Amino acid sequence: MLRIAVQSKGRLFEDTMSLLAEAGIKVSSSKRTLLVQSSNFPIEVLYLRDDDIPQSVATGVADLGIVGQNEFEERQEEADVVRPLGFSRCRLSLAIPKAIEYTGLKWFEGRKIATSYPNILRRFMQANHIAADIHVITGSVEISPGIGLADAIFDIVSSGSTLVSNNLREVEVVMQSEAVLIANRDLSAEKRAVLNELLFRIEAVKAAEEKKYVLMNVPTDKVADVVAVLPGAKSPTVMPLATEGWSSVHTVIDEKRFWEIIRQLKELGAQGILVLPIEKMIL
Repeated sequence: MLRIAVQSKGRLFEDTMSLLAEAGIKVSSSKRTLLVQSSNFPIEVLYLRDDDIPQSVATGVADLGIVGQNEFEERQEEADVVRPLGFSRCRLSLAIPKAIEYTGLKWFEGRKIATSYPNILRRFMQANHIAADIHVITGSVEISPGIGLADAIFDIVSSGSTLVSNNLREVEVVMQSEAVLIANRDLSAEKRAVLNELLFRIEAVKAAEEKKYVLMNVPTDKVADVVAVLPGAKSPTVMPLATEGWSSVHTVIDEKRFWEIIRQLKELGAQGILVLPIEKMIL
């Protein structure tokens, strides 16, 4: 039985539970229960604060954890990143009041910076040979310059709306972050086998993201031209239709290139183009 620590609330919680559900793992998301066992997979979920997850995994309280890379880097616990998960993306950035002219990193020399991520900020400043006064606070970091507590802030930025509402502007991106799956370094062979099965399911879910399954009818003499513009998984499937001179072509397309490719297919004579979502994809 594997124990996985996940954030007990917020966007990361929602994205994590969605991933587990997509992987076919049934878990109750009741916040009144700290530890919940899956009804169909050898895993139990431990609900924790995000900043407690790295230590819980490192010390063996949990075998695995899903946590923001920013929290993992800040805590510097002895655990391994098994896989980036591609959701809950954000960045850690330096921001200053809008009215102040920014002249580059040297602007921060001797300045007071409020943050909840002192370790990441300290390493960044040391790497750039800047001596700043790092002021550690928790919560509402963005109000610090407005009340005279700090000259600047170092905090998580997603859309940037919080900075705008506090008359701040982002001037330096220090690191990009996303959710990562972390693991204890001393997992038993039995637990590693369960982890491998979990990873197999996660890979199938992630491989299907932003992909579309496309079926179309194509004049047989244009099949080679159509196949040439398709960036699908391996070779497209081509089958003859009952109507002589026509074939059916099936393939997988990245959603970001969908409209560009569909236009080319239409110009090559493709008709009856059907586009379907993909839930899982085993590579």
